[in-house]
Amino acid sequence: MLATDNFDGLLELVQAGVVEIHPWGSTLAHLEQPDRLIFDLDPGEDVPWSAVIEGALDVRAKLEEFGLQSFVKTSGGKGLHVVLPIEPSVDWDVAKKFTQSVADALAKARPDRYVAIMSKSARRGRIYIDYVRNGRGATAVAPYSTRALPAASVSTPLAWDDLSEQIRADHFRVDNLRQRLDVLKEDPWAELFTLKQRLP
Repeated sequence: MLATDNFDGLLELVQAGVVEIHPWGSTLAHLEQPDRLIFDLDPGEDVPWSAVIEGALDVRAKLEEFGLQSFVKTSGGKGLHVVLPIEPSVDWDVAKKFTQSVADALAKARPDRYVAIMSKSARRGRIYIDYVRNGRGATAVAPYSTRALPAASVSTPLAWDDLSEQIRADHFRVDNLRQRLDVLKEDPWAELFTLKQRLP
């Protein structure tokens, strides 16, 4: 494992040829207590983008039932990531069980739309709500990381109001992300780093 806490460290990763950065959901200060949980919405090939947006909003609404605020980003691949920042107060097993319970609840409420199991065949026409990225040692692509894909797409933080048919999972790329950053009036994730919330 590698760890860095500054910009120079990120530049060294780039210099070493790292294209995708996939961190753990914890920091060195609290390695065994995650502070960022991920719900990766992975759509089957025949799922319309509007359904993926609805899926992210459904995850957000389910988390709000617990009084939890979440954030969203494009994955740079096929779907969206709903990101839940928490104080590092529970271990990996508890965090994973919580995210699994959310995924299971959504799959039970809308079995025509969501699945919470990894099987590729089960995803046909539905969205896999991947909670497995919240186990110890599991990773998810970092915000603003490039993806090792032909168009060099970038996983990009969004405001919830940004979700639209025009902004797909791979909409932002190395060649157009700078234009987005130049016109952003505020960081859509500004509150993520100061938000204090714990799992129920």
